[in-house]
Amino acid sequence: MHRIRVVRHASERGGWEMALATPPPALAPLVRDYCGYREAMPQPMRRQELPGVQVVLILEFGPLLKHLDDAGRVTRHRSGFVAGLDERWSTTEHGGVSHGLQVNLTPLGARSVFGVPMHELSHRVTGLEDLWGGEARRLVEQLAEAPDWETRFARADAFLLQRVERGPAVEAGVRWAVERIQRTGGQVDIATLARELGHSHKHLIHQFHEQVGLPPRRLARLLRFDRAVERIKAGGPVRWAEFALELGYFDQAHLNRDFRQFTGGPPSALLRRSLPDAGGFESAAQVKSVQEAPEGDGQDAR
Repeated sequence: MHRIRVVRHASERGGWEMALATPPPALAPLVRDYCGYREAMPQPMRRQELPGVQVVLILEFGPLLKHLDDAGRVTRHRSGFVAGLDERWSTTEHGGVSHGLQVNLTPLGARSVFGVPMHELSHRVTGLEDLWGGEARRLVEQLAEAPDWETRFARADAFLLQRVERGPAVEAGVRWAVERIQRTGGQVDIATLARELGHSHKHLIHQFHEQVGLPPRRLARLLRFDRAVERIKAGGPVRWAEFALELGYFDQAHLNRDFRQFTGGPPSALLRRSLPDAGGFESAAQVKSVQEAPEGDGQDAR
């Protein structure tokens, strides 16, 4: 059984239900978490999707999400899509209704699940049917017709375990190096990793390119940022200088530089765009459109 926490939100902005779940022990090294979502809003909704140490699998049951990259290109993918490791933010948008399941895979879990060189998925969004064909459609249909989130998560578990059984094994040295980066919060010298593995720096980078999708130094930087975002999601007052040092940044200026690259602004701006009840982060364009929306003339519509 999954440990499921269902969070619901309702306000003048609209409403959503988020079913948050952790994977069973057999999938724990491969899946960070699940998020089932159902949303009904009175207007289109744009969210900023931040980079993190996860490969995001979106399985769509309702109207297709628009995905907008930082160059303004818009894509939609039937059944869903995969967003590989990246160091740029992107934007998703729906017209007011959205329903689906998000599976956040670890980088090494994604290697086993998708069975392709991970650099082929990094820095891009790939349609799920381009990877799995009809198998993707059948999976989405089975999940969409399930009576509840527990059943959906169980079916997703079974599917992922089958994929892993058929997928390639991750090289033991790469697994050890990734785990070491995670344990140290990204505070490990990459040259030391290579030396302890008995590899050249160049060989280690090549292995990460193939099996992780990013070189180790950039993965470590992304991990540090990812932990900072998780702290922001947890809420509460933040003293940014202390926050930066706790997470391994040299100082607050170092923290701000990373956030400007990964989010387009300082961490305080991201905090202001945080949605309640596990709702993620509004895009800056969404905030602006809400602020500029006319309030009406006070007369009843008849």
